[in-house]
Amino acid sequence: MACSFRRAIACQLSRVLNLPPENLITSISAVPISQKEEVADFQLSVDSLLEEDNDHSRPDIQVQAKRLAEKLRCDTVVSEISTGQRTVNFKINRELLTKTVLQQVIEDGSKYGLKSELFSGLPRKKIVVEFSSPNVAKKFHVGHLRSTIIGNFIANLKEALGHQVIRINYLGDWGMQFGLLGTGFQLFGYEEKLQSNPLQHLFEVYVQVNKEAADDKSVAESAQEFFQRLELGDVQALSLWQKFRDLSIEEYVQVYKRLGVYFDEYSGESFYREKSQEVLKLLESKGLLLKTIKGTAVVDLSGNGDSSSICTVMRSDGTSLYATRDLAAAIDRMDKYNFDTMIYVTDKGQKKHFQQVFQMLKIMGYDWAERCQHVPFGVVQGMKTRRGDVTFLEDVLNEIQLRMLQNMASIKTTKELKNPQETAERVGLAALIIQDFKGLLLSDYKFSWDRVFQSRGDTGVFLQYTHARLHSLEETFGCGYLNDFNTACLQEPQSVSILQHLLRFDEVLYKSSQDLQPRHIVSYLLTLSHLAAVAHRTLQIKDSPPEVAGARLHLFKAVRSVLANGMKLLGITPVCRM
Repeated sequence: MACSFRRAIACQLSRVLNLPPENLITSISAVPISQKEEVADFQLSVDSLLEEDNDHSRPDIQVQAKRLAEKLRCDTVVSEISTGQRTVNFKINRELLTKTVLQQVIEDGSKYGLKSELFSGLPRKKIVVEFSSPNVAKKFHVGHLRSTIIGNFIANLKEALGHQVIRINYLGDWGMQFGLLGTGFQLFGYEEKLQSNPLQHLFEVYVQVNKEAADDKSVAESAQEFFQRLELGDVQALSLWQKFRDLSIEEYVQVYKRLGVYFDEYSGESFYREKSQEVLKLLESKGLLLKTIKGTAVVDLSGNGDSSSICTVMRSDGTSLYATRDLAAAIDRMDKYNFDTMIYVTDKGQKKHFQQVFQMLKIMGYDWAERCQHVPFGVVQGMKTRRGDVTFLEDVLNEIQLRMLQNMASIKTTKELKNPQETAERVGLAALIIQDFKGLLLSDYKFSWDRVFQSRGDTGVFLQYTHARLHSLEETFGCGYLNDFNTACLQEPQSVSILQHLLRFDEVLYKSSQDLQPRHIVSYLLTLSHLAAVAHRTLQIKDSPPEVAGARLHLFKAVRSVLANGMKLLGITPVCRM
């Protein structure tokens, strides 16, 4: 794999530069494929070798690169050495490149790219990822879709890298809205409607009681009273709340199943109603709790009364708030898991909230607050189904499935599918995820059904189509060709471009592991699919000599394997037919 070539280049450089090979590994990178047929496979950035100083008398970097290249020699691994713009370039022996890459992809299987030396020095950690977090007693809102798929990607990637990952769904199952819902259900709820369509009925009740509370003070007061009863552990109030919670989770699990997402723990704000009182006592004991004229309790994070740095942690009636419960949850998780990192995946609107929570943990004396990280993301705009503005994720998933089935119905192979609905959903989800992951997570983006379902261009449908097409090649020509192959049969520019691109997979995974952005992997997979499409048109297997056919089949199998690996990390289930 790339790392064995990197290691060989680093060893030769280490002798010339008198540096340990380990220090050079990250300065040597695989060259992105270009339109030119002849391009180097690896390059050393000369800048990265030089110490960061402002000495203007330092010799010109280009001169340094040339001097260094002159001291290096070609060997059994490196067939050509040249210089580029501030780089020293290395071309790998073509037959060795072909044999090593293809063998490594097949041998490593789902671990290809992950066994790289780029990851060897990284310690294995215990990582908590909190994501999705829908609000109980409400249907799964599309607003929680991004948190769900981004959190799932981060958890998948960390797990693939060998870390122990705990996936937590921290449900919005406490707070003043349950006071409103409890009161609303007593006023407008029907048990039979609750059992037949729980979340739809609770949603209708919630809308109705909000209207009433706005017009009638007594409804608002009884909602506040109901929530106080919940906080004090009133059996009747808790029993109704528990019913809402259980019915909600039942429905959510079905949605997660469709998304291919799972959790190790369903937690929620309710778990911390008592522990949040302990947090308030701790803040008070440290002299951090301030009472306001209104009777609320706040923490001044600036220390000088700056209103923008004041965080409210208790209502005037003594009940807890979102921030208090988040503090209690973080402390509890550290006690329970002793994590190395905890990642919260929520929209960028909560950036200030998490800054304040992490800061409060710090001033409370918890040094591990520095191990907490917020991964913010932007808003999706314009998500509409044919019925109009969309609110619920279920509607989006149904629309995806329906539209994809219609698209597939025009293709004759669809008739052969055992389960066209399942295939349509998987292809549709790939389309949704790729559109979401193409840009920076922090950016808002405009959702477009037309763009989502294009079968050509940079879409999830194109990725799935490429995977299915390559799978059908293996099915058609069987494994007879896959026993051994002659590397000399894969020297066409199209083959070399694919091999060079396969070399870069570990670097792309490394980049995504550093900044937690899936776009690097998305861009890589789309390029790989385009390269495969060109090769599929030009490198025929049918009617080629067995030796040539076998070598090409090996190449296409390697592409399909890496494509599947990357898609699974993104949370996409590859399809074999469509």
